[in-house]
Amino acid sequence: MANLALIMNISREELEKEFTYRTSRSGGKGGQNVNKVETKVELIWDFMQSALFTDLEKEKIANRLSNRINKENIFQVVAEEERTQLRNKEIAIKRALHLINESLKEVKPRKPSKPSKASVRKRLDDKRKQALKKINRGGGFKF
Repeated sequence: MANLALIMNISREELEKEFTYRTSRSGGKGGQNVNKVETKVELIWDFMQSALFTDLEKEKIANRLSNRINKENIFQVVAEEERTQLRNKEIAIKRALHLINESLKEVKPRKPSKPSKASVRKRLDDKRKQALKKINRGGGFKF
């Protein structure tokens, strides 16, 4: 995943130029470092203003990543796992590129299928064996 190429041959560098970052102090491990250094990184991307994607691709991104997009159509990814701002920035970039790449992939339509006769027979046999096991446990039916 080091060189994550996007579907439409858009380079990582071109896309990173459109990203903006906001930093803040984060909780978690780090001791006194947490109270002094702004290590939490929030990656912000206004994908609707992007010149790298077509309107159709922007629509796909909006639909598939709707849980990460706010009312102003801003895509956000937050990283605060590591102790350094640089590592958190790298994590946020990697995560954003992965999400964008996944949102642009075509989803194959599901082909409906029926279970085979052998699998149906096996399921019913297993069900019958289980029922007999339970009947034998309780000493049969009680009237």
